[in-house]
Amino acid sequence: MTTIATVATLGLLLGGCANQAAAPGASSAGAGGGLNLDVPVLTSIETPKDAVLPAGDGKATCPSTTTLAYIGAETGANAQLGINIFNGIQLAINEHNKSNPGCQVAFKKFDTEGDPTKATGPVTQATKEDDIIGVIGLPFSGESKATGNIFEQVKLVHITPAATNPGLTTNGWTTFFRGLGNDAVQGPAAATFMTKTLGAKNVYLVQDDSDYGIGLGATTTAALGTALIGSDKVTTGQKDFSATISKIMNSKADAVFYSGYFAEGAPFDQQLVAKGFKGAFVGPDGVKDDQFIKQAGDASANAFFTCPCIPGELIPSFASAYSALTNSQPGTYSIEGYDAATVMLAGIDKGNQDRAKLLDWVKNYDASGLSKHYKWDDKGELQAPAVYGYRVKDGKIVPIGAIG
Repeated sequence: MTTIATVATLGLLLGGCANQAAAPGASSAGAGGGLNLDVPVLTSIETPKDAVLPAGDGKATCPSTTTLAYIGAETGANAQLGINIFNGIQLAINEHNKSNPGCQVAFKKFDTEGDPTKATGPVTQATKEDDIIGVIGLPFSGESKATGNIFEQVKLVHITPAATNPGLTTNGWTTFFRGLGNDAVQGPAAATFMTKTLGAKNVYLVQDDSDYGIGLGATTTAALGTALIGSDKVTTGQKDFSATISKIMNSKADAVFYSGYFAEGAPFDQQLVAKGFKGAFVGPDGVKDDQFIKQAGDASANAFFTCPCIPGELIPSFASAYSALTNSQPGTYSIEGYDAATVMLAGIDKGNQDRAKLLDWVKNYDASGLSKHYKWDDKGELQAPAVYGYRVKDGKIVPIGAIG
């Protein structure tokens, strides 16, 4: 796991914040009364001194046909999460190729639009291209579920930097690896963050109809216990949330947890605030993106996020290189995409230059990246992954440190 220089200090700060929660009997009634919304911002993190970087030693050699691929959303309602990832991958491959003239790894992208019903075609196409020996993707849980067997049939290794549904590693797949914590970790962390750090007494949970939203909704519900006072369901593509908002306002909730993606989360929060809700709006990694702020507008000021992702913008070397490439700051999962690509590039540099060898390399990998330590169990899950909290402050998403 990444050594976080400020975690101990932050833990004390968050503990102190939890002690500032509403006194018994304080009124919230959909107004957020008694909540501690002024959570301190994290300003720096320390990366492992032994982190493996894409450049390697500069001595690698490989066939000119050696190719890695990204498969996932490039277009569609939640495309930005995928764009963040392939930009991170591109940066890693650029750094590798610049330092290794004898091993120029090619990079191909396949667009799924983040849609499970459309993902099987691009995945099938990629698996038929023999030059592709490793894949970073797919970002979303639904499309990962729909395509896992296709990868398995041809033994093509793939690391997801973003898909968090716990069930993905229970299918017996030997080619699927998750480059972050799953929702069995994120759900309890989110519940603790809302009830302890923010001091929420009454939480209303809303989930969408995706595999991701359903899975995370279930683990968060279980962890909230008696703090959960109501729940409702919405659908992908929904625009009008008035019926759900009426239930929330009547419930006297002081915090709302939305288990889904920003395409629906943004208008939901906007409409919620417009109806007078002044409590905390908490979303997971699928909501944590600058597009949420752009779409929700001023309503986003009440928003917090949980994410099993590291704030790459606080790693100066990565942030500056990413900004030079994209003219933007790292987004959600940018550094996870970078690290996942680095795992495979390191394998290629060590001579693992076909599908079978690269799969074996990843299966036995045990080294640190910039974001965390990468070592998988026999199901493809990372050991001891961290969950971070984030908030909107002055119109930007900023980290508040490890929450679980």
